[in-house]
Amino acid sequence: MSTETPPPLPRQPAAEAARATEPATPGIAGVDDTGVPASDAKDAAAVGRGFFRSLFDLSFRTFITRRLAAVFYVVGLMAIGIAFVVYLVTGVVAGVGALWFNPGAGISLIVATVILVPLFSFLAVIALRFVIEAVVALIAIAENTERTAANTRR
Repeated sequence: MSTETPPPLPRQPAAEAARATEPATPGIAGVDDTGVPASDAKDAAAVGRGFFRSLFDLSFRTFITRRLAAVFYVVGLMAIGIAFVVYLVTGVVAGVGALWFNPGAGISLIVATVILVPLFSFLAVIALRFVIEAVVALIAIAENTERTAANTRR
């Protein structure tokens, strides 16, 4: 058994520190004892902005890309799905048509279609996801950098 003394308790409970409205650290506005920045009024206003107001914001202070990422992903998945069906049906029909003139070429076309079309569709879904994630990450970096710059101005 150990007879060590327990660590000291904080000055105030965490709930009390989270409710603090005045900054405890002089010179750093918007930071309480927990180190968590308090939300700015302009951030609350930006959250409440409508989609169309953000869409026609000529100063580009609000980003709509994060809001539309899911829509772009669904539309891209639908386009890939439609292309998958079209290429699969076209390849199989062309392979069956080629069976009459050159059975080896027809079988090869059907087998290649059944293997390559799903493979390329899967790779297209991966590429779509990578591109959308990269754009969303870039926008998140821009938003976080803007927030950091706003909190470090004096």
